[in-house]
Amino acid sequence: MADPFFRNDHVSAKAGRFQLRGRACIVEVRQHRQADESVFLLLTAYLECVPINRTICGTSVHKATVGRGAGGKATLEMVAERAGVSPSTVSRVLNGTAVVSDDKRKAVERAIAKLGFVPSPVARGLAGGRSFSIGVVTQAIDSPFYGRALRGIEEELGPAGYSPLFMSGHWRADEEARCIDLLRLRRVDGLIVLTGRLSNAALKAVARSLPVVVTGRQLKATHLISMDFDNRAGARLAVEHLIGLGHRRIAFIAGDPEHPDSIERQTGYEAALQGAGLRVDPRLLLPGDFNEQSGVQAIEQLQARRAGYTAIFAANDQMAFGARLGLFRHGLRVPVDVSLVGFDDVAGALYAVPGLTTVHYPIHEIGQLAARAMLELLAGGRPSLDVPAPQLIVRESTRALTF
Repeated sequence: MADPFFRNDHVSAKAGRFQLRGRACIVEVRQHRQADESVFLLLTAYLECVPINRTICGTSVHKATVGRGAGGKATLEMVAERAGVSPSTVSRVLNGTAVVSDDKRKAVERAIAKLGFVPSPVARGLAGGRSFSIGVVTQAIDSPFYGRALRGIEEELGPAGYSPLFMSGHWRADEEARCIDLLRLRRVDGLIVLTGRLSNAALKAVARSLPVVVTGRQLKATHLISMDFDNRAGARLAVEHLIGLGHRRIAFIAGDPEHPDSIERQTGYEAALQGAGLRVDPRLLLPGDFNEQSGVQAIEQLQARRAGYTAIFAANDQMAFGARLGLFRHGLRVPVDVSLVGFDDVAGALYAVPGLTTVHYPIHEIGQLAARAMLELLAGGRPSLDVPAPQLIVRESTRALTF
C-alpha cells in the first residue's frame, strides 16, 4: 500500500487509518494496481464514517459517508433524516444509480433544498462510477471561433453537474488522438470532438467504450452522435449577395485545404458563380489557412497577379480581417473600392471598421447542442438534433458596384 495512502489539506493517513481533526476512524481499502497506477481515495473532512461497499473499476472501496459535518454544513445523513429515508437512498437519488420512487425522490429533493446540501463531486463519482467530467477536444482554445462553442458547452454542462475538460488538437490527428488518450485516463464520462482531423474509423472505435459527440461530420455509430453545418449553402449566400450587388470579379480566399469546412465553402463559392453564368477564374483563387496573416498574404498575391477584382469572399472572418489590412496597405478602401465578405460571424465582425458582412455560423448554439446531446447519451437516450441553417448578416463592408 502506498505510504502515505491518503493526504489532503484536512486529513492524512497511513495503512488505511486516518486522523480527522482529532477524531479517528478506519477505512478499509483493498488497493488495486494496474500498469503501476494506484487508486487513491479522496475525501473531505468527515468526522464519523460508515463503511459502504462499492466496486469501481475492479477496486473494492469501503466508502466513508457523512454522519455530521464540520462547520455546521449539511451532510448526507442530515438529508436522509429529514427526508425519512436511508443514506443509501439519498445517494441513489444524487447519482441516478438505481430506481427510486417519485415520493422518495421528491422528499430527498425537498430536504436538499431546505438544508442547502451540496454533494461532493468526488464522492458522487466514487459512488456512481462516474467522474462527472466531459472531455472536449477543440482545435485551438484561443480561437475566437471555437471559444464561443466552449462557452456554449460550459453553459449546458454546468447546471447538470458536469465539468468540461478542454484540450486542443491543433489540427493534427496524432495530437487529437493523444488528447483523447489523456482524457480517457482522466476517466471522463463522455467525449465531445469539435470537427478535427481524426478519421471516422478512429472516432467509431472510441465510441465503442465511451459516448462521443462530434461536430462538422455526418457519421453514424452506436453511442456516437454527429452534427454538421451546411457550409456550402452558407458560401452560396455570401457570393450570391455579392453577385446581386453587381459584382462579377469576386476573389476567394480559401481556408485549410484539408479542412472539410474550407472544401465545402469553396464548393459553394464555385456553385454560386456557375449558377449566375460566371466562370471560375483560377487567378482569383487564393490559398489561406483560416488565420489573419494568410488573409494579408492573399491580398499581396492578388495584387501581384493583376487579375482585376471588385469583391472578396474569405472563407472565414479572421482571414477577412487580414484581407482588410492588406487592402488598406495598398490604399484600397472597403467597401468603396472593394466589397468584402467573411464567414463565421465571430464577435469582432460586428465591431470591425467597417462592420463585416458575413455568414453567421451558430457555433455557440452548436456547442450547446453538443453538450445536450452528450447528456442525453449519458441518460441512455438517442438525441435528435436540429442544427440551425446559415444566415447572411449584411453590414457595411459590402455595397452595390457602381460604374
